[in-house]
Amino acid sequence: MTTPAVFVGLGAIGTPMSQRLAAAGFAVKGVDPFEAARERAAAAGVPAVASIAEAPADGPVVVMVATPEQLDGLVAEASEASVVAGRTWVIMSTVGPDAARRAGERLTAEGGRVVDAPVTGGVARATTGELIIFASGAQADVEAVAPLLAPLGTVRVVGAELGQGQAIKVVNQHLCSVHIVAAAEALALGESLGLDKADVLDLVAGGAAGSWMLSDRGPRMLLGTDAPVTSTVGIFVKDSGLVAEAAASVGADVPVLAAARERYLLAAEAGLDRRDDSRVIETYLP
Repeated sequence: MTTPAVFVGLGAIGTPMSQRLAAAGFAVKGVDPFEAARERAAAAGVPAVASIAEAPADGPVVVMVATPEQLDGLVAEASEASVVAGRTWVIMSTVGPDAARRAGERLTAEGGRVVDAPVTGGVARATTGELIIFASGAQADVEAVAPLLAPLGTVRVVGAELGQGQAIKVVNQHLCSVHIVAAAEALALGESLGLDKADVLDLVAGGAAGSWMLSDRGPRMLLGTDAPVTSTVGIFVKDSGLVAEAAASVGADVPVLAAARERYLLAAEAGLDRRDDSRVIETYLP
């Protein structure tokens, strides 16, 4: 018998994730309020509806919405539709510890089970099923969703408390935010010193100064504004903001993150928010 699953959030990462679940034998029903997203998912073999109230009322729910506000709205809608109880809600979005705990409290109070499981790896690894999944929650709940998560990537268990998965994702996004901007700044510096950016990338990427982000984003930084989009500037405006909020909530000093965040905000103000995040380099160009 095919296992049902509901997948909420059919964006750039959510769509290939839902496809992988369908290919693994799950009967996936997608949920997304945007018609274009539903049409894209349907074309990829995942039928979709506009709201959680229209989705099947049984089976686990994978949540891949974009923002904490969207997560709050989903939980409220699910509560109103009485589709929370007796199922596991797997929060795979990057929404921050507070939002995950807030959603978890409400869902568990209404009889649901919750696993906090944000991912890292981007569209490329979502497509190949090589995401890293930072899972936290009750051990029995994490173990119960292992077959659901297996087609998506590798699970790294962070702890037993909801919000711990989001906390490690905050640390992850701190480093990603900083590393992308550092790569952009370094390549722009090389050009200012009279070097060719492509030569700079080739010469330093494989040495002690290299980073995964330099090797991955660097080639797209050599391109123009219309470089292929794998992750947007807007995502890092959001994620660096979540990092800043989480840091402020515990009194942590993150001046390097603040400097990187300023660059994403400048890029967004320049109209680059829907462009590839590598285009943050344009904030350094004359």
